[in-house]
Amino acid sequence: MNALKRHRVLTAIWGSPRGWRGTAISVNHSDIGRRFIIAAFAFFAIGGVLAMLIRAQLATPGSAFVGPEIYNQLFTMHGSIMMFLFAIPMFEGLALYLLPKMLGSRDMAFPRLSAYGWWCYLFGGTILIASLAFGVAPDSGWFMYTPLSSKIYTPGINADVWLLGITFVEISAVAAAIEITVSILKVRAPGMRLDRMPLFAWYLLITALMMIAAFPPLILGSILLEVERAFGWPFFDPDRGGSPLLWQHLFWLFGHPEVYIIFLPAAGVVSTVLPVMARTRILGYGWIVAALLALAFLSFGLWVHHMFTTGIPHMALGFFSAASALVAVPTALQIFAWLGTLWNGRPELKLPMLYLLGFFLIFVLGGLTGVMLAMVPFDWQAHDTHFVVAHLHYVLVGGFIFPMLAGAYYWLPHFTGRARVPKLGEAAFWLIFVGFNVTFFLMHLTGLLGMPRRIYTYPDGMGWTWLNLLSSVGSFVMAFGFALFAIDVALQIFLSRRSRRNPWGSSTLEWAMPIPASAYNFASQPHVEDRDPLVTDPELGLRLARGEGYLAEARHGRRETMAVDITTGTVDHVVVLPGNTGLPIMTAAVTGSFFLCLLFGFYWLALVPLAGVIALGWRWAWVLGWREDLGQVSIRPGETALTHRETTGAPGWWGSVFLLISDATLLGSLLFGYAFLWVVAPNWPPPELIGGGVLLGLLAALAAIAGTLLTRHAASASRKGSTASASRSASIAAGLQAVVIGVLVALGIMELPSPSGHAYAAICWALLVYAAVHALIALLCAAFIRARIASGHVSGTRTLEVSVAQLFGDYAGVATLIVLLCVLVPVVMS
Repeated sequence: MNALKRHRVLTAIWGSPRGWRGTAISVNHSDIGRRFIIAAFAFFAIGGVLAMLIRAQLATPGSAFVGPEIYNQLFTMHGSIMMFLFAIPMFEGLALYLLPKMLGSRDMAFPRLSAYGWWCYLFGGTILIASLAFGVAPDSGWFMYTPLSSKIYTPGINADVWLLGITFVEISAVAAAIEITVSILKVRAPGMRLDRMPLFAWYLLITALMMIAAFPPLILGSILLEVERAFGWPFFDPDRGGSPLLWQHLFWLFGHPEVYIIFLPAAGVVSTVLPVMARTRILGYGWIVAALLALAFLSFGLWVHHMFTTGIPHMALGFFSAASALVAVPTALQIFAWLGTLWNGRPELKLPMLYLLGFFLIFVLGGLTGVMLAMVPFDWQAHDTHFVVAHLHYVLVGGFIFPMLAGAYYWLPHFTGRARVPKLGEAAFWLIFVGFNVTFFLMHLTGLLGMPRRIYTYPDGMGWTWLNLLSSVGSFVMAFGFALFAIDVALQIFLSRRSRRNPWGSSTLEWAMPIPASAYNFASQPHVEDRDPLVTDPELGLRLARGEGYLAEARHGRRETMAVDITTGTVDHVVVLPGNTGLPIMTAAVTGSFFLCLLFGFYWLALVPLAGVIALGWRWAWVLGWREDLGQVSIRPGETALTHRETTGAPGWWGSVFLLISDATLLGSLLFGYAFLWVVAPNWPPPELIGGGVLLGLLAALAAIAGTLLTRHAASASRKGSTASASRSASIAAGLQAVVIGVLVALGIMELPSPSGHAYAAICWALLVYAAVHALIALLCAAFIRARIASGHVSGTRTLEVSVAQLFGDYAGVATLIVLLCVLVPVVMS
């Protein structure tokens, strides 16, 4: 097969139809990545307009431009859009587009999951923007502190829009995190050991792992607050045993790692673009990876430094203050590695390099003010002033937007296949750089002069007037710079000349292909022998196009890509990926219907789309797989490998593992809330609310253990080819999980008081609901295995589905036992 014929065959397999139908059903990672990036930039523009309105209001004292109600919606939506609809989705889009190309793969591990995440993001973001248009936008701040966001102070649906809309968007983020993690670990080019991965992949891997652990506390907090608003369960009401500080803890357990989740992908762009601009290799590859691991670990121990003024114990103040200062060490290590790279190389002052220099100056200043705020005495003085606003923007704009703009100009030729228009980008840079510093540097001064944040006006004579006016002028200069950037990108897309391949002389694999990239990325997949494969083999792209790599021949119209051992990069198996389908958009639409029912108070009606999600999830899994063993398949002349359904450690199994890790983090956050209230709330748990239920608890525990063991037996029997025994065990396991659900519900109804009366009853009910939901998931998994065995999709070699079902069965059993222990310990102790 010659190169042109191979291109046509692979395009037919991997491509998407044109028009609206292709838009709806495409699961190609390049399509999904581009959509994320374009939508994130559109949301950024909306957030920027809101910022201009904020600065117009604060430009002069006593301004009547907008009133307090509208102003509260403006600053809440500005922060929410920038954090949840711009920063995270922008990095997700870049990751989805670039990762397979950098890793020498043809797609991500779970293409349909990427598409589902995209539609969830789009629908959730649309809900939030629509609320702004209809005047019911969230107005309690992007941090939604209770009791301000509780029903008594925010009686409309404003807070509900935030809680449900952000939860909807977070589903997309968790899906992307799992997708990125498994793709980096498993779906790489053969030979690409962990220490041969591009640094950008390391940054994204660690970021995705942080997302898996950091987002569940926010999702849990949003669920608990929405339940409190909808049904009166008093998790955050101190009059009924709750605590508003619990919301702050749950929010900042997410919120502080979120800062590094935003920063690390941008730092990955710096570590990728900087060596190319300096015409040398990155200095200290191993040290940078170690710094990333340290930064990820430390970031989870800093959340309380947002709460220094809430009255926490002095020992905790000292610990979190020291940890907040310590986190500067791994960040500084990266900065010194970048400076050393510049010193070793021969830097060229091209446009991406201009943005990187702007990043260095702004981010270092933001880091220094961060160290200042980490010191408790200073934080007590500057807390909730414009000094904090300035610090936040120096870190996030300097640490994310400037590197991303450098990355935009660096990778735009890859996206468009065209060269940029000279000089226009430089003008945009100087407008953005000067406008940003005028805007936010002066906010440090207004903050030190005592100007609080989140105020819609201020009196004259406070010494803030000229500083605020200049700050507002600077913000409009910056806005003109971003508008010029958008014009520059549009001109490059539509009017510029064609670009040559690899215009920067880069060494990473995404440039070993024609640009813009084909739907399949590589006509054949490479074998990687070096960290800089295009330096070692400049003709690699040509050889792959001729079919000299892996999987050069298309088989039976299947989308195939290689999977490798996680650490060594040796060939593991061939992954057969699903093709284009409408299931992701349908599932996202039904999921959105569920959230809309909750938003408008149709709680019983919400059960209909919930059932729809379960049915579509069943269909999602059912259409995969095959009824015969494929055995060893050729991957290149003289080499064979099994397909992913006939081996262990398939991406689907690893994806389930990371999903359950995220799920366990949510359970851990719920247990944290249970323990926190026990410690801080007076007379908790109240003796009069502690009932019985030990016998019911024992029955539920026995049923959970038996159901788990039978699910494991079904999996073991399937691997041995005993399908009849496996089918019986799966059927009984499903029945036992139904018993668990019934007993848990009976335990709550018969032994617990009304959950609206006290936080103790409410959180016990929340634990029981969590266990019941996971028992239902285990029931569905067991029933699915029973059906798959009957249909012939499961055999002694095709055991991927039973392995996944075993994981969910094990987790449901352990979660049920933990929940029962927490609920029944006070009963036993009393």
